[in-house]
Amino acid sequence: MQQSDFYGEIKRVVKGHEATDNDFINRFARGEISDEEFIRFSIEFYHFTREWPEILAKLLVSTENENDAYELTGILVSELGSEDPAKRHELLYRRYLRSIGLKPEDLVKRKQLPTTKAWLDGMRDYFSSDHANALGAEFALENMAIPMWDKLLPGLKIMKERKYRDMDMLYFTFHREIESKHEDAMENVIGIHSNDQKGQFISSAKGILELEKNFWLGLSDKK
Repeated sequence: MQQSDFYGEIKRVVKGHEATDNDFINRFARGEISDEEFIRFSIEFYHFTREWPEILAKLLVSTENENDAYELTGILVSELGSEDPAKRHELLYRRYLRSIGLKPEDLVKRKQLPTTKAWLDGMRDYFSSDHANALGAEFALENMAIPMWDKLLPGLKIMKERKYRDMDMLYFTFHREIESKHEDAMENVIGIHSNDQKGQFISSAKGILELEKNFWLGLSDKK
């Protein structure tokens, strides 16, 4: 299989996964979630936002291939605000939390939902495993981002109009603008590795996306 064929295959796996096409996130996009679900989303997604740089750094320090490390470094630097620490992504999310009446300092040590913890722990497990598995999981996470933002942004706008007039959406709009660069970085990684690793790429991509799907469903009032 040629690089372009494999890249197209794994990208189709990611873009078509229920991680970004499930009951909760689809209802979110339509503004059909309850206020309790919205607050639950805001709190649990903060755990991801806060822990993601540490998780990504774990992958970077275990990366043997210098070309891979180059691309991953760029993504991590972006998460940390590039040359502007004030734009560190967690700080942007804290602005969002405060704008909807939540105090981020009260949430840092808040117990995570089991599905949230399983997703974050799953990332750490994948990123600490065989390098092909780790990169497959990271590829999936970066390539599901645009479909995710395209579901979240319409729902957030509806919630802003409905109740949260002072909502600061910069964290979300900013991420949507930069995600194509992250996708490009992971495209550069595909094809560097030997053919016998490609099955691992797809398997780990599917595995991490299944955990993400469960994260979204875990936010629902429907148990």
